[in-house]
Amino acid sequence: MFPGVFLTITLGLITIFTSYLVGQVKLKYPQVSHYADAGRLLFGRFGYELFGAAMVLELVMSVGSHALTGSIALGTLNNNQVCSIVWSAVSAVILFILAIPPSFTEIAVLGYIDFASIIIAIGITIIATGIKARDSAGGLSGVEWSTWPQEGTTFSEAFVAVSNIIFAFSFAIGQFSFMDEMHTPTDYMKSIWASGIAQITIYTLTGALCYAFIGPSIQAPALLSSGELISKITFGIAIPVIFISGSINSTVALRYIHGRLWKKSIIQYVNTPRGWTVWIVQAAIFTIIAWVIAEAIPIFSDLLSLVSALFVTGFSYWIPAIMWFCLLCKRGEWFSGKNIFISLGSILAFIIGVVALVAGTYATIADIIRETNDGSTNRPFSCRR
Repeated sequence: MFPGVFLTITLGLITIFTSYLVGQVKLKYPQVSHYADAGRLLFGRFGYELFGAAMVLELVMSVGSHALTGSIALGTLNNNQVCSIVWSAVSAVILFILAIPPSFTEIAVLGYIDFASIIIAIGITIIATGIKARDSAGGLSGVEWSTWPQEGTTFSEAFVAVSNIIFAFSFAIGQFSFMDEMHTPTDYMKSIWASGIAQITIYTLTGALCYAFIGPSIQAPALLSSGELISKITFGIAIPVIFISGSINSTVALRYIHGRLWKKSIIQYVNTPRGWTVWIVQAAIFTIIAWVIAEAIPIFSDLLSLVSALFVTGFSYWIPAIMWFCLLCKRGEWFSGKNIFISLGSILAFIIGVVALVAGTYATIADIIRETNDGSTNRPFSCRR
């Protein structure tokens, strides 16, 4: 309970801080449209290629996680009577359709549906699990939750949990693209504060209350832990957020890919017949790759952890820290009075990012090998019911 709450709040606040740095880079260098451009500013052509590849990989794996979640949701609604591969394929088709609009303007209204969907779903889950715990033998005091990690918790299990929390705060990767379409980019911190505080509050309350009501038997995703009937209700309500959020990741990646491939061609303008055709084909290929990843790593928490360790740690923590020292801290020494607090915050963010990159990757790979070998999880591309 304590490490979970502490890390959710602390990592959330640090992500708000690093997102401030990302926004400052965008304001200082308006030509930066995505993280690959930021990589060019830092390390030239090598940085452009490296950051661009990492950005696409994170986003395609994130879309894969939504395909996996969609498979779990649809399977739950169907009482798992249909092979999970079918449901993951259906999820991929839905993600593809929602990714067809090429700009955030067309899908902005879906954001309200997205937000309402997840708030209602987790609200029902919290209430249902609370009532279930109250009515169980021993009541709320009978739930076996602990303040500290239970004895016997392995390093890989613990750090997979930490990486899952880091994944929750991965919004920095899309910030350059979002600011590109803002009417007043200088107001970006209003969005960052609103999004960051909302996420910290929702994640902290949801995680703490569900754990207090369910205990160590809580499942991933937590909507599975509320009982058969309530799980069906909550997954039915949560379907919009599963697919809308996933499609936004696709849009961010596809804008970068499309703009890079067709920079000097009329095809770059999606409002032409050729532009639309190429855009749709690219969206289809991108979604198919995401679906393959979802089936290759069919362990929800480990898939999120791997994405988090490899990519979110960089885009949300250690890369913004480097951008501060290389691109923003130009007036005076880094340790001068006007720079020292941001510099110390950047050093802290860098350390957190690098530690989570190394430890998180190791822990996730070790956990995937353990779960696959001992039969506690499903094998890749297997039919799960």
